[in-house]
Amino acid sequence: MVGASSAVVAAPKAELWERWTRHDANSTRVLNHELWARFLQRYVVTSADGINRVKYREVSVDDSGFLRVYLDQLQRTPVSTLRREEQRAYWINLYNAQTLKLVLDRYPVKSILDISISPGFFAKGPWGARVMKVEDESLSLDDIEHRILRPIWRDPRLHYAVNCGSVGCPSLAREPYTASNTEALLEAGARAYVNHSRGVKVVDGRLYVSSLYTWYKHDFGRNDAEVIEHLRRYAEPELAAQLQGIHRIAGEDYDWALHDAR
Repeated sequence: MVGASSAVVAAPKAELWERWTRHDANSTRVLNHELWARFLQRYVVTSADGINRVKYREVSVDDSGFLRVYLDQLQRTPVSTLRREEQRAYWINLYNAQTLKLVLDRYPVKSILDISISPGFFAKGPWGARVMKVEDESLSLDDIEHRILRPIWRDPRLHYAVNCGSVGCPSLAREPYTASNTEALLEAGARAYVNHSRGVKVVDGRLYVSSLYTWYKHDFGRNDAEVIEHLRRYAEPELAAQLQGIHRIAGEDYDWALHDAR
């Protein structure tokens, strides 16, 4: 398990890339995510600990090829011509599919942090590497998350959708995001993570949370109290009762081990 202090320094701010705000409110185009849906159904499983894991070692050569085809299809899509709802699903799926491909290309690895392809001497992981091209623009995973998704939609629930390939991360959904199901999947993802011990736990009356809530605290609230209010919104009755009277976060943690279904 990797401590939060080393990773929090690298948590990027949300800084809008204006070029990606273009959209067509009248567009009726619906993207086809069938290849991604098939991959997710075959290789993403919910383990006994309640975490969705990926059967990386079982991915066939054909299905690895289909994943590349899907990513190529997404990158050839003129995303600026889509309506907002379709764009949001597009970016989430592109991020998650590209993350899995990066792992598959280098598997076996113990942690995505071991895929050190980001530029910069102190950079860890793959997030800063520009490994995609959309509308002739080279993009990194960081670009998608921090320069497109976060600043355009300003929705903390997006943190439950983009998957970093780690045990500590909110689970990878077992179906693609679409314009019609994204709201439901965001709500389900928030509820699942908040009510899992890797997201939130109360020990002896003290609140411990995933480092996600401290790295991106200002996405969830201005202070501990507002972050806790976000947690209460999704807490099941048992956790909600434990959160009563708690107004500060006592500690944080994050497990960077690969979400491998071994």
